[in-house]
Amino acid sequence: MRLLSLTALVMIAFAANSVLNRMAVHGAGWGPAFTGVVRLSSGAAVLLVMALGTKGWRGMRMLPSVAGAGVATLFLYIYGFSIASGLIDAGVGALTLFGMVQITMFGGALVLREPISLWRWIGAGLAFAGLAVLLAPGSGGQHLDPLGFGLMALAGVGWGLYSLNGRRAGDPLVASALNFALAVPLALIWLGVARDAGQGAAWGWGPALASGAITSGLGYALWYRVLPQIPASLAAIAQLSVPILAALGGAVLLAETPTLRFWIAAALVLGGIALSLRKNRPKAR
Repeated sequence: MRLLSLTALVMIAFAANSVLNRMAVHGAGWGPAFTGVVRLSSGAAVLLVMALGTKGWRGMRMLPSVAGAGVATLFLYIYGFSIASGLIDAGVGALTLFGMVQITMFGGALVLREPISLWRWIGAGLAFAGLAVLLAPGSGGQHLDPLGFGLMALAGVGWGLYSLNGRRAGDPLVASALNFALAVPLALIWLGVARDAGQGAAWGWGPALASGAITSGLGYALWYRVLPQIPASLAAIAQLSVPILAALGGAVLLAETPTLRFWIAAALVLGGIALSLRKNRPKAR
C-alpha cells in the first residue's frame, strides 16, 4: 500500500508538471529555454541542499556511466517538453509524452528480458486503446501541432530512458541532485543560443519555480526511489494515468474543458492500469 501511495503521488507530480509548464510558456509567454533553465536550476538547488544535508560531500557519488546517461536523457526530456508545452494542450501533451514513455519502457523491458504477465499485456493494450480514442480524428478530436507533437514525443523517449536509467542509479536523492545540477550547463548553452530570456509576464516565475523545485526536483527523486521496486513494464503502464490527471488540471486551471471522448478514454486508460496490477494465478498441479 505504501509503494502504491508513493507511485500515485509521483504521478500527480508529473501531471502538475504538464500544467505548470504550459502556464509558464503558453500562459505567461516565457521562452522555453529560460523556463528550462529556471526549472533545472531550482530543482538542482533544492535537491543539492537535501542531498548534502543527509549524505555530505562524500556521499555525492555516482557511476560516471549512470550519471552521463541520466544527464543526457534528462536534458533531452526538458528540451522537448519545454518547447512543446507552449504548442499543445496540457492533457494532450501529457498523453503524447507518456505514450512514448510507454513504448520506450516496454521496449526496455523486452531488451532486459523482464517477464511481462498476460494481464500486464492486456492492460497495456486497453490503455493504448484509450489513447487512440482520445486522439482519433473526427468529431471532438484534438488537432495536434506537428512540431509540438514531435518535440513532445522526443521528450517522451528521453523520459523513458531516464526512468530506465533510474533503476541502476543507486541513491535516488543523490542521483537526482547530480542529474539536475549537471544538466544546468547544457540548459544555459541552450539559453545562450535561443536568447529567449527576459520575455513574458512576471507571474510566470510562480509555475516555473514550482515545477522545478517541487514537482520536478522532489517528484523525480521520489520516482527514482520507487523505480527499483517495480518492474519497468508496470512503471510504464502506471504513467499512463498522468495524461488523465493533466487534462483535469488543465480543465481547472487553464479552461481546457474535457469532452465526452476524454472521459471514455479515461475509463479505458485507468481500466488498463487496474488490469495490469492483477497477478497471474499459479497453475494447478
